[in-house]
This record gives sequence, structure tokens and C-alpha cells, in this order.
Amino acid sequence: MRILALDVGDKTIGVAVTDPCGLTAQGLEVLIRTEEGEDARRVLELARQFQVEEVVVGLPRTLAGEIGPQAQKVLRFGELLAQQGLKIKYWDERFTTKEAEKVLLAADVSRKKRRRVKDILAAVLLLEAYLERRRSEAEPI
Repeated sequence: MRILALDVGDKTIGVAVTDPCGLTAQGLEVLIRTEEGEDARRVLELARQFQVEEVVVGLPRTLAGEIGPQAQKVLRFGELLAQQGLKIKYWDERFTTKEAEKVLLAADVSRKKRRRVKDILAAVLLLEAYLERRRSEAEPI
């Protein structure tokens, strides 16, 4: 079972996908945002291409855990994807972009390269956290 993960921002969408067994996460690409309907169409194409069964969308809650303006935009985009028949799951991703930046800095990646891969890495980290939670919930006690 493949899962697609999206780190949705105002300017870009970082995309990651699992392997066919749904065990590991790989960065796929960064979509440059255009118009919401067009963005949804491109995500739908990727979902079909990789035969995904669900899409995990990072939900950027506020530090207090609330749904702020950015999270509302993401929820609207997720709803648009759901209307196209995709199974949508939301995942708290408050710190994935910051974590991605830290990983890239620690790896001494240049500023120019960091800009290009930060969103993909954020989607990978989001997907890895989601997969880890699924595995821990599936393990017998």
C-alpha cells in the first residue's frame, strides 16, 4: 500500500511517497504552487501514477495546537483533494520544516541547495513520522 505525503505551503508543496509496501518514505518532488485547482490536479496525477491508497497532508497547527489561518488553507486544499476521491489523513507537522532545515544544516548543505530540497525533506519527515505511528499502533502489547 503506497502513501503520498504533502507538505503544503503558500508557494510550494513538498511531496514524498512510500515504497510499494508502504514501509519507507522517499522524497519525490516539489510542486510550485499555481492555482488551487491546478495544484490539486497535479497531486491527483501523482496519486494515480504511484497508485497511492491515501494521502497524508501536513497540518500546520499553531504552537498552542489550534487551527490557525495557514492550517485552514491546508484543510481547504485537503478537502479539494478529497472531493477528487482521494483518502486524506491530516498529520500535525508543526516542526517538520524546521527539522528539515536542521538536518540540512548539519549535513553542511549549501543555502541554495537547502532551498530546493527543504520542502521534499519536510514531506519525507512527515511521512516517516506517520509511518512510525502506524507501526507502533499495529504492534501487539
